[in-house]
Amino acid sequence: MDEKFYSNVNILDSIEKGGFKVEILECNHLKGSKDAALAEDLFYIKNAGMSLKMVKVTLENSGLITESGALYFHKGHIECASGIGGVGGLAKKLIKSKLTNESTFKPVYKGTGEIFLEPSFSHYVLMHLENESIVVDKGIFYCCEEGMEIGVASQKNLSSGLLGGEGWFQTQISGTGTVVLEIPIPMEEVLKYKLDNERIQVDGNFALLRSGPVAYSVQRSSKQLFGSITSGEGLLQTFEGTGQVWLAPTQPVYNRLKHNGIPQLATAGKNIDNSI
Repeated sequence: MDEKFYSNVNILDSIEKGGFKVEILECNHLKGSKDAALAEDLFYIKNAGMSLKMVKVTLENSGLITESGALYFHKGHIECASGIGGVGGLAKKLIKSKLTNESTFKPVYKGTGEIFLEPSFSHYVLMHLENESIVVDKGIFYCCEEGMEIGVASQKNLSSGLLGGEGWFQTQISGTGTVVLEIPIPMEEVLKYKLDNERIQVDGNFALLRSGPVAYSVQRSSKQLFGSITSGEGLLQTFEGTGQVWLAPTQPVYNRLKHNGIPQLATAGKNIDNSI
């Protein structure tokens, strides 16, 4: 182990099961500025609270499935396979890629050694599933332990597909193993709910994840049309049943700041489109 490198690294989270270990590494300082412009950018990044992160996976006779292009480098006795699965498998993957915003080809790395995925200023979350499934927002799957199934979950009714803001299809991850998701906000800002035959209704498109047994639909805020009109809310994403739902309540705020600036947030939100 290179002590100098790892002395500048924090381990934000990790999961180790059998011969598979995944860690989220965070660089404490970026000191590589060679000119004033780069130094200015690094100063801004540091004071803005941004940090460079990498996903590190250690394999011992095990395997890793990643999004295409996620590999940075690997060390050890590791081989890569495309996992296409013949002509039929290619056709299925092309269709699934179109439906879920995930990459068509997901490389599978097998063997013993270390794998580093591309560094970024993004946010990551680790999960371990035990013979269960989750449905996640489009494009946030990053990598997982080999043996898990990355599939497609279709909406169950017309209103959910047309009006829910998620489209007709989302990514479903099933099986037993560890999953890494790339999420739009820090994990500290994710609100996790455990439902016990309960319901959550959301005015916007900021639900990140739901566990398999939780049903999703789009409903009016009131059963009566007049009630929906007078409430000022209209259609709401609705999650019902027993299981988990993860919300990203600050995500619409960041989107509005990015597109419209601070003045829009100067007063309490009224008639704001949270699906941006």
